[in-house]
Amino acid sequence: MTATAARRGGTGRQGPDALPVTLGALKARVDHELGEFARSETALLEAIDPDLKPVGEQLRAIVGRGKRLRAAFCYWGWRAAGRDDGDDIVRAAAAMELVHAAAVVHDDIIDRSAVRHGRPTAHRALAPPRTGRTGGAGRSSAGRALALLTGDLLISWSGQLFTGCGLPSAYLNRARPLWATLARELVAGECLEVLRTAPDADGPAGADRSLQIVRYKTAKYTVEHPLHIGALLGGGPPALLDVFSAYGVPLGEAFQLRDDLLGVFGAPDATGKSNLDDITGAKPTVLLALMRQAATDSERRELHTLLEGGPAAGTERLGRFREIAERTGARRGVETLIAARAETAAGAVDAALLAGRLPPRAAEALHGLARHCLARER
Repeated sequence: MTATAARRGGTGRQGPDALPVTLGALKARVDHELGEFARSETALLEAIDPDLKPVGEQLRAIVGRGKRLRAAFCYWGWRAAGRDDGDDIVRAAAAMELVHAAAVVHDDIIDRSAVRHGRPTAHRALAPPRTGRTGGAGRSSAGRALALLTGDLLISWSGQLFTGCGLPSAYLNRARPLWATLARELVAGECLEVLRTAPDADGPAGADRSLQIVRYKTAKYTVEHPLHIGALLGGGPPALLDVFSAYGVPLGEAFQLRDDLLGVFGAPDATGKSNLDDITGAKPTVLLALMRQAATDSERRELHTLLEGGPAAGTERLGRFREIAERTGARRGVETLIAARAETAAGAVDAALLAGRLPPRAAEALHGLARHCLARER
């Protein structure tokens, strides 16, 4: 983040302790609503047959984890529209977390990831016990199938919790069309990532194509859409939605760019996942696109080998990938993109505050949420 953006969080009411208290209290309320909802729904599921207990346990575990950022953005979209706090909006905001939970489950299946938050991913956890009749391949296939169905149920739950949150139907109807947009763009981003994943992908437009994936796979459903849904629920004007787009898209992109860097350079104990996931999956990240653009011919060939698997051990493979990322300036380039987007998002909030289009408390919360999104180790 640039010096200007950092100063916004350095003094007064926007100091580093201002948001965590608010976000922590909101997170606790979202955790409570999700916990109660998951316990009720999994009890009904398990009542169908005792064999479904492992699925119910996994659903409760999945729902019980998360930073609750999407819920926080939805909540502050509502508050920025001039609405008061209430349990109904917290439940509506919590529905955003179920969309995210479903996306994570499906993403881990696609990526064949083994660990998430330091625990086995859903398709690993749901693989049935090994028996004489069930080999490794059969167990993996069953685990993936059960996880896929679990993710599908989480999507259904999100709509169920949203429509049953307690807000008037007229309020819900204002935001309902945006759910279709959210789903369409999230799936579009996931599909583009699958279609553009290849060890030998290259080209001068690689970074722009990777940024497009970032925008649709993560940025919009993490920040912009939750803010819009909250504002629409609260009857916010179109000008407020414009502010949230100007803030939400760059911040959401910066959030995912930070995540991509942590995926390679972060500490697994903090991130809860392997540093090799994006490398073994040959993910079309902006980091990789910038590496390919600036790499020498020999480095480009080596990258292809590293992404395909090659003979190198995991630590050697990761070390060499990091070296190329540093030498080509790709890591620094991603940091520059993050800083520029953070500044753009902060500027959008400041301009809206000066123009009277954003209440001071909401502006303070959005600045704090931006800091929380980007100054993280996991």
